[in-house]
Amino acid sequence: MPFTEINSRMVQAHIAPGQKMFSQRGAMLAYQGDVSFTPNIQGGQGGVMSMIGRRVANESTPLMTVEGSGTVMFGHGGHHIQVINLTGDTLCVEADRLLAFDGTLTQGTMFMGSQGGVMGMVRGQVTGQGLFTTTLKGHGAVAVMAHGGVIEIPITPQQPIHVDPQAYVAHHGDVRNKLSTALGWRDMVGRGSGEAFQLELSGNGAVYVQASEEKL
Repeated sequence: MPFTEINSRMVQAHIAPGQKMFSQRGAMLAYQGDVSFTPNIQGGQGGVMSMIGRRVANESTPLMTVEGSGTVMFGHGGHHIQVINLTGDTLCVEADRLLAFDGTLTQGTMFMGSQGGVMGMVRGQVTGQGLFTTTLKGHGAVAVMAHGGVIEIPITPQQPIHVDPQAYVAHHGDVRNKLSTALGWRDMVGRGSGEAFQLELSGNGAVYVQASEEKL
């Protein structure tokens, strides 16, 4: 079920009988029709093991199951919202950035340390983000939150992308990531230890970068 953008900080979704959607708790702003909201205890489309995996990984952002017939408006904290449409591929996204997503998508967890070895683990310590990242796979729409808006940058084998880890929002496609040191003028003017690292993404896909280094 696609999202309709109301403005840069609000989206609307149409809920039809027999369909369901998952949203972050507290993300519902208003709704019309016969729509129900219930706490999700099954871990989304992926079952109990997916839920357990996310809890072990500290990726247990509370979700609500949205069902019924009507329209629902979503937003949270005044954050900018980016809608990402998946056509069978996998989206990797920090759990706390998820606003709402189709119930048809399979939810799981990816260990970032498996892509980049030890440096992948360093990423979690430097940025404050978990070593595990939530994955959503299949055909459907995902609404994610960011500070200051989001830009989508293509990733190709010929042109890897380097991203400030604190500006990273999500990525999709056949992409590998690793953390590398990047000493430069930003370190010399005292911007903080996080500036000494860059997240390098290579392969085929796209990365979503927010216009801020601020956490949600």
